[in-house]
Formats: sequence, structure tokens, C-alpha cells
Amino acid sequence: MTPQRQIRADFDARTIVVYQAYSPAVAEPALRAQRFVPPFSFRRMTWIKPSFLWLMHRSNWAQKPGQERILAVRITRAGWEEALSQAVLTTADPSAVARSPVHVQWDPERSLRGAALNHYSIQVGVGRGLIRTFAEEWVVDLTDVTPRVQKIAALRQNGRSAQAQRLLPPERVCPVPPVVAKNLRIDS
Repeated sequence: MTPQRQIRADFDARTIVVYQAYSPAVAEPALRAQRFVPPFSFRRMTWIKPSFLWLMHRSNWAQKPGQERILAVRITRAGWEEALSQAVLTTADPSAVARSPVHVQWDPERSLRGAALNHYSIQVGVGRGLIRTFAEEWVVDLTDVTPRVQKIAALRQNGRSAQAQRLLPPERVCPVPPVVAKNLRIDS
């Protein structure tokens, strides 16, 4: 049986890939600069998701208005772990959530077809107090994966799931420090 809550991601010893969906107006300047720049908002929480398929569900495969461009955002593992160490579950006491610079919620992971699975995917909300640190210190690389998303979406739409599956980014269980795992109810 798959553990209920684990972080599954594309990562290496130094970095982890998270995904975000943006409008072209936000994505294009960021890609040109290779960092987040206005009109990216530094005044509101930004949600990062290491699960590619969960973001595909959320953005309707880059079809949802304002989410037409999918970016693979490679950030430092140190930044990722710093965010998680400051996080509070969105199900915690509302006053604790309001004070926390980072929010975490667990949502059902998704299959290639979009069905909810029996385990959860982590979503991490980086608050206003850490947005600049995220954008200026943690981000290592921004890659537009929209063409890949469109190709996978077309294959799955045409019943070619095996081919679509082979194009998915590799995701495996990403370890976190034990104190973080306990705080965020991550299964070992």
C-alpha cells in the first residue's frame, strides 16, 4: 500500500523541481529574465507543487484561463527545506495558519487521466514574507514545459496513455528532515 503522505518530486542532491501555472503575461518576462519579475506578484502567496500531475489537474493541462503556461521551477533543496521547516498545515488552528509564513495542504494525487488517487500530494504556499527569498535566492532555473504538457495532453486524449506516461517527469519520494516530516504529517 502506498503511504498516504509523501513528497514525490523530480530532485537531485542540490535541487528540487516544483511546478507553477501562469498566464503568458507573467511567464514570458520570467523566462526571459530566468527569475520572477513583475508582473509576478511579490505581494501575495505563491503556491508551488512538486507533483506534475496534480498541477495538470489544477490547470486543466494548461487550458485554464490564466494558467496557460506551465513552468518547471528548479529551486534549491535548502530553500525547499527552509520553507517546509516554517510551514503550518492549513488544517491547523486558524491563528497559527495566519501567523505562518508558509502554508501546506495535502490534496489527492492525480492519475494521468485526472482521477483522484488514494494518496496525497503536497502543495506549499510561500507567503509574502518569503516571496523575495524564493524568487531571488531559491530559484535556480525556470523552464517552460508547456510544449511537453500539450504533447502529453494530446497523447492521453487520443488514447495513447502508455506514450503519454513515458513523457512524464520522473518523480520519486523526496526525503525531508524528521522534524519536518512529523510537523507536516509526512509518512516515512
